[in-house]
Amino acid sequence: MSPLDVLERRCAAVTGQDPDAFADLFAPDGVIELPFAGPDVPDRIEGRETIRTFARAAMSALRVDTLDTLAVHRTGDPEVVVAEVLTKGVGRGDAFEGRSVQLFRIRDGQIVLFRDYTGPLRKPS
Repeated sequence: MSPLDVLERRCAAVTGQDPDAFADLFAPDGVIELPFAGPDVPDRIEGRETIRTFARAAMSALRVDTLDTLAVHRTGDPEVVVAEVLTKGVGRGDAFEGRSVQLFRIRDGQIVLFRDYTGPLRKPS
């Protein structure tokens, strides 16, 4: 599975509210890093099963309706791709949208590292 295939499956899992499908995209020792996470969100989540627990909690708290990949940038490292993403959904009863830059290291069809640089969430314009 190519890195772009993995990103498409990730989009389907997130918008389909399927935390298990999302977690299953990660290597057993995969990592999510959220450098700009809010105070109630961990900045590092390690291991597929911890990611599964995190995804279940996150998807129960908010719903992502669209996860639009605006651009994908390949790098000199064939395992690394960078995506510019626009996310729209509902959290705590309020609609939101937010942009982010997401870095992925994908090896043998599994996400080894997902680093999400998320900007502030705001009401849709």
